[in-house]
Amino acid sequence: MASLLYLHTTLPNKMTVKPLAVLNKAHKMRVPFELKQGQTRVSHQLPSGLNIEVIEQKSVTSKDPDKKNEKRPPLVFVHGSYHAAWCWAEHWLPFFADSGFDCYAVSLLGQGESDAPPGTVAGSLQTHAGDVADFIQKNLSLPPVLLGHSFGGLIIQYYIARIRNEKMLEMETPYPEIAGAVLVCSVPPSGNSGLVWRYLFTKPIAAFKVTRSLAAKAFQTDLSLCKETFFSSSMEDHLVLRYQELMKESSRMPLFDLRKLNASLPVPSVPKSSIKVLVLGAKDDFIVDAQGLSETGSFYGVLPVCVEGVAHDMMLDCSWEKGASVILSWLDGLRR
Repeated sequence: MASLLYLHTTLPNKMTVKPLAVLNKAHKMRVPFELKQGQTRVSHQLPSGLNIEVIEQKSVTSKDPDKKNEKRPPLVFVHGSYHAAWCWAEHWLPFFADSGFDCYAVSLLGQGESDAPPGTVAGSLQTHAGDVADFIQKNLSLPPVLLGHSFGGLIIQYYIARIRNEKMLEMETPYPEIAGAVLVCSVPPSGNSGLVWRYLFTKPIAAFKVTRSLAAKAFQTDLSLCKETFFSSSMEDHLVLRYQELMKESSRMPLFDLRKLNASLPVPSVPKSSIKVLVLGAKDDFIVDAQGLSETGSFYGVLPVCVEGVAHDMMLDCSWEKGASVILSWLDGLRR
C-alpha cells in the first residue's frame, strides 16, 4: 500500500483464448524471484501492446475420487503497492494448487517483470482493473475468484462495481463475471484518507513510522522498519531481507497517482448481487486498522474475518497458512 499518509489523498458470448508466451527476455528486476516447482512465468499481451507478467501454477490432480472430476474456479491474484506476482507465488500458489485450483498471479504494469507504461505512474483503478479483466477474458474459460491484497483489493472492489452497475443498467461490459472475491488486508472503499486521519490523531508515532516507511520508502533500506510495516515480529530477519529486496525491485513506478485516486473515491456502491465476498484482515496489521477492515465488511454486507498472529503481508508472513486455510474453507463453501 503505497504512501499511506499522503493526504492528497459486452462480454462476447464466445471467449477467444489467446495463448500466453513464456517470458524469455532479461529480467527487469535485478533481484529476480526464482520460480518454485510447477510454476511458470508467462506474458499476457494487453490491447495496448504492453505485456504483463503472470506466474501460473496449475492444480494438482486430486487423489480423492469424489473430487477428481470436480471443476473448481481458477484463482486470480492481484498484488498491492511495492509487490508483484512473486508475493503470491512464494506460499499461496503452491498451497491452493495442491488444493485443486488453477492459480494465476498477475504483475500489474510497471511492477515486477511487467512492462512499464508511458508516464510517471503505472495506472489507475480503471486501467489496472481493465488489465485484469482482459487477462481473464482471453485466457480463462471459467469465472474465477479474484484475490486482492492491500491496494490490489481496492482494484478488485472497482472491478466488482463495474460488473454489477453495468449489468444493472443492461450495458455491455468488458468485465467478465467472477465466481467470488477475497479482499486481503484491503484498502477500504473510501481509500486511505480515513486511515490517515485516524493514525494522525490516535497513533502519532505509528503515523510517523508508516509515513517514513511507505511515503519516504524507508522500508527499502531499514530492515526493522520493513519488518514492523509488513511482517510479524517473529519473522526471521533473513526472510525479511529477501522480501525487502524483492519489494524494492518490484515497483519501478508508483502504482497510482494518489491525488487522482483519492479524488475518484469512494468506490461506486454495489447493488445487491450474488457475488460472494470474503473480507479478510490481520490482527497485527500495521497499515489497515480494525475500522478500515470493518468499513470494507459493511460495504459488502459481510462480517469480516480477522486472523490472529499475522501482519499486513499475510501471504508472506511466517504464519501464512492461517490466512490461506480461512480462504480455502470459504472457497469450499462456494460450492454449497
